Parts: sequence; C-alpha cells; structure tokens
Amino acid sequence: MHLRWGPRRRSPRLLAQGGGPDLISDLPDDLLLLVLAGLPCVSAAARTGVLSRRWRSLWPSLRQIVFSDVPFHSLEAVLDRLPRPLPVVSLIKIRFPNERLPWPIPEERLVDAASVNSLLRAAARLEPEEFEFELPTNLLDGPLIVDLPCFHRATSILLDLHPVDVILRVPTGVEFPALEELHLWACTADIDALLSCSPRLRTLCLSNVYSDNDDLAVSATLAVSSASLQELVLLQTDWMDGVNIVAPTLRQLTVSFPAMEKVSISVLAPMVEMVAWRCCYFELSIVFGVWRLEQVTLQTAERPGQLPSLQIHASANPIFVSEEETFMHEIEKHMFAEFSVLDLHLETNGHVFGALVFHVLGMNRICSAMQKLKVILQRSSVKEGCSPHCPCESTGWRSQTISLTRIEEVEISGCGGDDHDIDFLKLILKCAPRLKKMIVKLSDGGASSSDDGCTNIYNIFKAYSSVELCLS
Repeated sequence: MHLRWGPRRRSPRLLAQGGGPDLISDLPDDLLLLVLAGLPCVSAAARTGVLSRRWRSLWPSLRQIVFSDVPFHSLEAVLDRLPRPLPVVSLIKIRFPNERLPWPIPEERLVDAASVNSLLRAAARLEPEEFEFELPTNLLDGPLIVDLPCFHRATSILLDLHPVDVILRVPTGVEFPALEELHLWACTADIDALLSCSPRLRTLCLSNVYSDNDDLAVSATLAVSSASLQELVLLQTDWMDGVNIVAPTLRQLTVSFPAMEKVSISVLAPMVEMVAWRCCYFELSIVFGVWRLEQVTLQTAERPGQLPSLQIHASANPIFVSEEETFMHEIEKHMFAEFSVLDLHLETNGHVFGALVFHVLGMNRICSAMQKLKVILQRSSVKEGCSPHCPCESTGWRSQTISLTRIEEVEISGCGGDDHDIDFLKLILKCAPRLKKMIVKLSDGGASSSDDGCTNIYNIFKAYSSVELCLS
C-alpha cells in the first residue's frame, strides 16, 4: 500500500466553488484600504461589508471618496449617511452614470440649481483636501446659477460644468484660504471674485470660461489679475475679443483662442519662462495685399537646444483688401515674450510671397530679435497664376534694405526656383551679413538638378562662399 504524506490537496472542483481560505481578509488594514481605494466607486467599497464585520469597519476609513455610479438625487443622502467622525478626507470626486432615460425626462428626475447647490454644500461639509465635481448634463433642463460654497481645507478644486449655460457665483464671505489649484470647465464666472478669495492660488486652468460682472453681463474679454499665480491655462473654442493678464509671479502661460477680428491683448508677466500662445483668426479683416492673417503662435523652447519662436500663418486670396498697418499691428500684439525664430507658413494659391515676407521682416521687433528664418510655402497642386498687376507682386520689395544682423540660418521649404524665388534668395543674402547656412527645399514639380532655376540657385551662392547651401 502506498502512503501519501504532507498536507492534503483540495480538489480543483472544491477550489472553484470558493472553498479556499480567505487570504485577502488576513492582510493588514493598510493594504486592505489600498484595495478599497482601487474600486471605481465608494458604493462598491461599502458593499464589501457583506464579507465580514472587519470589511464593514474598514471602508468608512477611506480618505478618497469617489462617486461614479450613484444617481444624483440619491447622492446627498449618501454623503449625509457617511459615518462620523470621518478621517481626514483627501479627495471627494463626484461623477454621474450615463443613464438611459425616457424622453421627455420626468420632471422629478431633472436637476435644478437648488439641488446642485445643496449637494455642493454637503460635499463642502466633509472638508476634503481635493474636490472634483462634474454636472450630470443629461438631467439639466436649462441654465443654472451655482453658488460655490466654502472649501476651507481644499488645495485643489475641479469643476466640470460642460456643456450647459452655468453661471458660477462666489457668495459674499466665501473664502478658499488653502486653495492652490483651480480648474473650471464651461461656465460664466466672476474671475476677479474667485481670485480675490483665493490668496494662495498657484495654478488656474480655464476652459471655455467667460467673465461676467456684478450684473451678470457676459464679456468676450477674459481678464486675469493675480499676485500669486505661477501657472495659467486659458483654452477657448468660442471667439474672444480680448485677453488681459496681470500676473507678476507667473512662470508658465498656455493660451489658445479664436478671434473673429482684431483683438485686444495685454500681458504683464515679467517672470514668465514657458509660453504656449495661439490665436486663430476666422474673419477676413486682417490682411496685407492679397494675404489674410490666419494664426499667430508664440512658443518658448520646450527642450534644451530649441529656440523660442514666433509662428505666423497666412493665405493668399485676391478678394482681400490691403490694410498694411492693420496686419502688422495685429501681429505685434502677440509679441509679449522673447523669440529667436520666425516661422512663416504661407498658403500661396498661385501668388508670390516676397513682398509679404519682407514686410514682416521690416518690423523692428522681428529684425532685431530673429536668429533663424523659416518659410514654409504651401503651394497648390494645380498650377495657378496671378492676374496682371496682381497686388501680391509689389515692385518695391526687391529694393528694400533691411538690417538682419542677427540672422544666422534660413530655411525655405517649397521653393520653385523661378525668377521671383531667385530674387527673394538674393535679397536675403544681401540683408543678412552674418548668415551661415541656408537650407532650400524644392517644391514638388519645382526646379530639379538639371533645371535653369536650380542652376541659378547654385550660381547666386558663388558670391557668398561663407554661406553653406543645402539644396534638396
């Protein structure tokens, strides 16, 4: 007879039926709390109480309280039923399930301002260190006026009020003494009031947020004035007519917005180090000759060795009306930080570009700062030509004398090698005495190594032996 020593193995069938020991419940409390914190909603953590008395006593000790599947009208009662006293709450995060509701939505299911404000006050009573809240947009039946209550201990607040019309107010006496980071999405707010009651605010992120005054009159000009801000993010998808920033300690600025016409820009941030600024124009009012201004971008260096740049996008169309002073004045508004690279993206549509480029190079701020010039020509695949006496071909630009004493490198992409392009290269070489390198990338269908145009490009560099030519 064969004897078997050692612990008896359970059959796979018994293990599959859950007959094994409860190894998880034997873990220390700290590890079990980590398990509970990984659950998607605090209601799921509460349901672990059916396992044992120990689990029932653990989940109320969670420092992070996340709601993601509790219906709106039940949530305030759930908050009030949380056992007291609670431990120090590090996070309250409120999201709502995407319910499939009948249409029209029953009136008792709809959310109004009173219920939203009451829920926010219930959350504030728990005094979290971080608070995140997203409105249940599928239950809203029109604009809301939301009063933000005191969050005395909160260092971070995120409010996603998209996509309905929400007016966010700060009642008299409300303060956020510990608040360091504020994120707002899709609302109208009194920015001055928020900043005045947040003396320690370091980071402010506004996405589709509009300013109002005491009369709730919405303004398309966004104004931010703060002595404590170090990072500011403004992201808009609706057009704006102005940005006004006063932030003496600001280090990082990110702004993106569309403009219908001329904009008012004022940025006072003497200590700013990182800038990512973009303005897109959607009207035809900012023009020079046949060129319409489409976008201006100001970007500081993102990595070592990279130079800060000013990027200008423009497209040509003969229906435009010349307003030289308007075009250049509009570009100047965006030049509030230092840059060393001028990056021109030009959609030519069959027109020539020399007059525009040298008009831009003639700006004092540009010619005195620029170390590198990039011109990217986006030519039409269909051969187009200018009409006789087209305003794109100003006769005066070839005789201009501009002192480009700091420029060391020029890169031109989409060069066709025709007479206009050759004249443009000659004038650049004449005006840039310290030029070291020129990169010329030929356009598809443009000059080839056997063309006269390409030969002419090589020939003009014979008189400038100190300049390295890279032709491809």
